[in-house]
This record gives sequence, C-alpha cells and structure tokens, in this order.
Amino acid sequence: MMSPLQTTPIRINPQERLSPEAAQRVLDELPSWVVTALKRRSAEIEYPLEAIVEMAIASFLDEEAIGFSDCLVEQRSSGKLNG
Repeated sequence: MMSPLQTTPIRINPQERLSPEAAQRVLDELPSWVVTALKRRSAEIEYPLEAIVEMAIASFLDEEAIGFSDCLVEQRSSGKLNG
C-alpha cells in the first residue's frame, strides 16, 4: 500500500479557498486553546479566520506553503516534503 506522502502532487484550483462556514466547522472540533490561538493570530495579522485555519493546515502539509493553493504534497527522494 502506498503511503499518502508518496502520491503525485495535489493540484488545487487557486480559486478554492476554505469558506467561513467550513472554517467554523473545523474550529468547532478543535480544543478551545487552539481556537483561541488561531483567533489571536487572525487579529494580529488582520487576516480572516478562515485564511488562518487554511494556512495552519497548509503549513502542516508543506512548511513553505501559505495556503492550500501553495501546497505541494510529494515525497522527494530525500524523504522530505516537496516545497
């Protein structure tokens, strides 16, 4: 079975963004301290909360990504994520 990290790069339409409603559904499932930290960061950099949630998830997938459209999920020969 192939590891999720050994797949071809994910192609994401740059127009696709996390909606405020989808972000709220994610936030509803997170521990309160995580929600507080995300809201604080949103206020600090004056970005919409859904953008902050998207950036948090994207940075987990690809440390050089800003948002989903910037993610490259592909395993390099060195074993690191492509960025």
